[in-house]
Amino acid sequence: MNDVRTTLERTNNSGISTSPSGGDPFRTAGGAIAGWWRATTLDALCVGLMWFVGLYFIHVPWAPLWALVAAFCQFVPGIGMAIAVCGPAVSAALASSDTDFDKLWWTLGLYAFIAIVDGLIVQPMLLKRTTLVPWWAAMLGPIVGGILLPPWGALIAPPVLAVIFAFRKKR
Repeated sequence: MNDVRTTLERTNNSGISTSPSGGDPFRTAGGAIAGWWRATTLDALCVGLMWFVGLYFIHVPWAPLWALVAAFCQFVPGIGMAIAVCGPAVSAALASSDTDFDKLWWTLGLYAFIAIVDGLIVQPMLLKRTTLVPWWAAMLGPIVGGILLPPWGALIAPPVLAVIFAFRKKR
């Protein structure tokens, strides 16, 4: 193909061309899915790091293991964060030396902090940088998908949004 790009072609940070007019649609869709996978992997790394730092300072046993589990759970949309908090919560409850379960409450607060920061800042920012999905679509897409096709709509909304916005014409 021609090496000169038209003004309608867009390139995301990975250098994968997403051409809304012409070009190979499979390459465009594949580039969008690759960008979504890259964003999800970076998000998992960020969440795992946040879990590790937080659990380390709370002195929860097996903090590296729980951070690794949380990072892998990020690949499960929607319920991954809820699954990820189970291990650290039980471990913190058993590690509390007194009856007030102080480590458990700090761990649950850490979970709330990570869920808010990840859902409102990290995920939309990464999707915008790697797949050209605007932040409002990254936040509302899973909600609308979950309403239209529960529960599968919420699960497949992020990669579908990446493909849709890859084919969208630039204004």
